[in-house]
Amino acid sequence: MAYFVAGYLGLTSAMCWCLMLNGFIGFQWAEDGTAVSLWSFRLTSLVIFGVMYFISIATFKGIASFTPAHPIGLFIVYFIFNPFCLFVYVILQIILVVNTLDEYWPLGNICFAVVFFIIGQCIQIFLSDKICDAIKHYVDGVFFGTICTLLSVMMIYKYWDSITKEDLEFSVGGKGNVWEVKELLNEDDEFAPYAGQAANTVGPAGVSFANTNSQYNTNSQYGGAGGYAPQGGQQQQQQQYQQQAYPPY
Repeated sequence: MAYFVAGYLGLTSAMCWCLMLNGFIGFQWAEDGTAVSLWSFRLTSLVIFGVMYFISIATFKGIASFTPAHPIGLFIVYFIFNPFCLFVYVILQIILVVNTLDEYWPLGNICFAVVFFIIGQCIQIFLSDKICDAIKHYVDGVFFGTICTLLSVMMIYKYWDSITKEDLEFSVGGKGNVWEVKELLNEDDEFAPYAGQAANTVGPAGVSFANTNSQYNTNSQYGGAGGYAPQGGQQQQQQQYQQQAYPPY
């Protein structure tokens, strides 16, 4: 049980540290998604997890100068370091929204996240025994504290979704799809003619595939309005067919 609790405390501290580092990403100290930012998150979070895990195990087992009777080191990390990381993250996001965004609605998400988190911690620390006695030991404050923490995480996700352009698959926002043209088609590209002409062509079963200016787009003997050129013909006709907007087969 001691090792399980130590792992939980280590993951909690690593999560708070990772969230604080994520708050600095908006200030472009490192571009999001690059190797520098990703490995900074991974390595430093691993170090924080290891330090907190060692402090926890040393406190539970009485190793070195740590003792279960006086868990000062454990309390410093859990009750001072972790809230400090969360506090820094909130302050950074407020600065980011006020200085860079045209609207302040995302601040509401941050406020709800802070309120839910504080309520959850208060229930878990101060009201857990009373809840446990009142409900005859079926549940305690950890249950309600976990629900409030989950709501806080959901609001952080909602905040992040509200300040980004991408429309995620599981987005909880109400924004429409945002499409951006990354690169214009090159005129020398062999498929460039199809981009502007394919919509004006007519193929079998009413599918549009032929150029409207083509002599084969209507009343063709190969399918009426199907617009297919004959398979055999002169070389000049073949060259003319290649200039049309027929998609490659």
